[in-house]
Amino acid sequence: MTEGYVWLITGANRGIGLETVTQLLRSPSITVLAACRNPAKATELQALIEEAGGRLHLVALDITDKESVTKAAKEVANLLRGKGVDYLVNNAAILPGGLGDTAFGMDIDDLATTFATNVAGTAYVTQAFVGLVERSTKKTVVNISSTVGSIGFDFDATGASYAVSKAALNMLTYKQAKEKPEVTTISLCPGWLQTGELQSEMGGPNATHPVSVGVEGVLKVILSLKPEDSGQFFNFKGERVPW
Repeated sequence: MTEGYVWLITGANRGIGLETVTQLLRSPSITVLAACRNPAKATELQALIEEAGGRLHLVALDITDKESVTKAAKEVANLLRGKGVDYLVNNAAILPGGLGDTAFGMDIDDLATTFATNVAGTAYVTQAFVGLVERSTKKTVVNISSTVGSIGFDFDATGASYAVSKAALNMLTYKQAKEKPEVTTISLCPGWLQTGELQSEMGGPNATHPVSVGVEGVLKVILSLKPEDSGQFFNFKGERVPW
């Protein structure tokens, strides 16, 4: 293993996850564990392996499948050989109902599916990997959230399924931080980023920022975290977001 900090990114095969992996690999001292459901089909990640010089490892991980999560945690532990995961970035998320659904008009199956991934999946991944996080130097967990999940932000009636799931994720962050104060755990909004071709995807062409700009901000915030920041909600500019 290369000396230096270890990052584990979920949902690393596209969008924010892929850009995060790409930017992290610019540092020669960082090892990146890129997790996604099917690494064999993650062509853009596969293309980064050779130039990474042994610092990029692809991990099969479906965060909605307990067996997959457990297997991935064992694989990572064997790979690290006693080292820990300094930064666990829970990035994997879905938006099946799109940002147009509302509380009275949403498909409840979409709400349940969104929760299974965005909340329960993130909770289980963090449970499975927290032992490795505690073994590391930086001991940091970052849950990628969204300001649409902030009641204080007052985002109107739309995007209900996604917003409710991110509000729940924010509470999960708070509870994780309270239970393990030795681990720095935050929620972090990367901004509305141009990550997909369709508006129904996470970003879409009308998003306000290129994905590279949002991820640059995300990494800057993460690298500047202090233990007293644990349990807080930030945006990619480093500003506190109201709950």
